Amino acid sequence: MTVAAPAKVQYEAVIGLEVHCQLSTRSKIFSSSATAFGAPPNTNIDPICMGLPGTLPVLNEKVLEYAVKAGLALNCTIAPYSKFDRKQYFYPDLPKNYQISQYDLPIATHGWIEIQLSDGRTKRIGITRLHMEEDAGKLVHAGSDRLSGSSYSLVDFNRAGVPLIEIVSEPDIRSGEEAAEYVQELRRILRYAGLCDGNLQEGSLRCDVNISVRPLGCETFGTKVEIKNMNSFNAIQRAIEYEFNRQVKAVEAGERIVQETRLWEENSQRTISMRKKEGSSDYRYFPEPDLPPIRVTEAQKTRWRAELPELPGVKRRRYQEVYGLSVYDARYLSDERNTAEYFEAVIAAGADPKAAANWMMSDIASYLNTHKLDYPDIALKPETLAELIGLIERGTISSKIAKEILPELLEKGGSARALVEAKGMTQISDSALLGQMIAEVLAENPEQLQQYRGGKTKLFGYFVGQLMKKTQGRADPKLANDLLKQHLDG
Repeated sequence: MTVAAPAKVQYEAVIGLEVHCQLSTRSKIFSSSATAFGAPPNTNIDPICMGLPGTLPVLNEKVLEYAVKAGLALNCTIAPYSKFDRKQYFYPDLPKNYQISQYDLPIATHGWIEIQLSDGRTKRIGITRLHMEEDAGKLVHAGSDRLSGSSYSLVDFNRAGVPLIEIVSEPDIRSGEEAAEYVQELRRILRYAGLCDGNLQEGSLRCDVNISVRPLGCETFGTKVEIKNMNSFNAIQRAIEYEFNRQVKAVEAGERIVQETRLWEENSQRTISMRKKEGSSDYRYFPEPDLPPIRVTEAQKTRWRAELPELPGVKRRRYQEVYGLSVYDARYLSDERNTAEYFEAVIAAGADPKAAANWMMSDIASYLNTHKLDYPDIALKPETLAELIGLIERGTISSKIAKEILPELLEKGGSARALVEAKGMTQISDSALLGQMIAEVLAENPEQLQQYRGGKTKLFGYFVGQLMKKTQGRADPKLANDLLKQHLDG
């Protein structure tokens, strides 16, 4: 009797993300110091963010507005009543030695966003809460990128008191790809709304990952591990994939997963243990006594909601349903607000949506990437691109001619029609004139003509090239091909 080997247990990841986003206000959350990135160390500081005795914080009203707008953009319920709390924690780069944050009554809860995956599937990810808090400063460790191994540390308090919102997801994410796409979609939404610039390199958007593993089909959560120190979407995906495999191997080996904070090491492509993970009780939260509770009125919510733009998810669907664009095209054109606004302006000027998309995603995108520019930086106005597309559709110029004059329009602007006329580049669509030129080409190439009529029909392309050379690329391609074939076969 043969006994079948037990099936190998399959595991799934359970992932939740904590994303910290710096709000794009000019001043800090509780004081008037500037928030601009790149200032000399310890110049954007004041008695409040330095925690000097006798100072009192005052909430920046623009921070509240931006936090509520972020909550609305993420489909959250905005709390009519919320408050700030003190989070007791030793921050060597936060002089008060506590952080003003929100604990049990955050400004927004129970939201969601929809992400689109590489295989075309969409998935809704829940958002548990969104709350406001202040940022800490920055430690610079001499001789190393962290405290261990450095000879001494320097502190820059410029970031202390910079306004943040922390967005905590539900544990709805199951893979590194889903996590990376979730953070990218958050970034798109906040950038569209003008609430956060989303610059990962400057620390404007930072992500912590909470991940555990469990047998597929099991409803009980495993022990979660937090991963920090990821500064790119690729790093988020790779860190999750590494940590998932590490935890599965540990479970299968009978090891216990420890609740801890780990760091992602980019060079070695692995996570390493940093410290034991704190719980909320370790922070000894209590209501912030120096700040009154926050009340958000229905009138404020209505006004702030009306100021939000159409968001990228809505644009993607509209571009597919109204303009007939593919999933890929719609995603590309809606990824950045400047790109979407330019695209819509081209269409408003009368261009075919697919033709506008093709030009923007190929030749113009190449120019922007090469010169490190964005749409507001180029001289080619949307109306001019629409004019150029119209010239092609009406047969006034060929696509080849359009590509030749595009660089000048991108750099200098002006009218596409005027430039074509000034350069004498209008397309030749006169059958008689083209017939005369074809006769000249055949007369100039008797040997190739004889070979073609002898069965070497691949030479058709040679004759097309000769005709285009004679017409300086101005021949109407379709008409030229039809006439050329008639002459060759005649």
